Amino acid sequence: MQAAEREDQDRLERMMRLHGDALVRMCYLYLHDFALAQDAAQETFVKAWRRMGDFRGACSERTWLMRVAINTCRDIHRTAWMRHVDRGTTLDSLPEAGAEDAHPDGEVIRAVMALPLREREAVLLRYYQEMTITEAAQALRISPSAVKQRLQRANRRLRDRLKEWYYDA
Repeated sequence: MQAAEREDQDRLERMMRLHGDALVRMCYLYLHDFALAQDAAQETFVKAWRRMGDFRGACSERTWLMRVAINTCRDIHRTAWMRHVDRGTTLDSLPEAGAEDAHPDGEVIRAVMALPLREREAVLLRYYQEMTITEAAQALRISPSAVKQRLQRANRRLRDRLKEWYYDA
């Protein structure tokens, strides 16, 4: 094995350790199926391995991987099989996000998952994956102002749906 290949392999293994769980959780939120989420995360790392030399460092590795994962999930959604299968999310099967949910009844996550895709992506990256506005914009390949706009629209929708959770509503 050449030194460059070994270096890429070590880098990929490090990325898998650091970001694997977060990718599976993000893929799960897109696909509503844990096995598909694991497959999508694995496919993300395969794509990352193949394109390792193309990574220029214009964004963080985490942002790059999230962008690849989002595109992989979108590809899976486009398949004919996904159009014919009911993929309803059960709250009992949601993987843990690291921090306990402040609202254990699941109403908040149901409201977030009911958002239109563009707004849901922005919310998940910004708040669930704790990315900055800039990182979320890079992952979605849109401008930071577009991310802010999507977050504002999502906030309005969530405020309407979750009136009982807001003290100032």
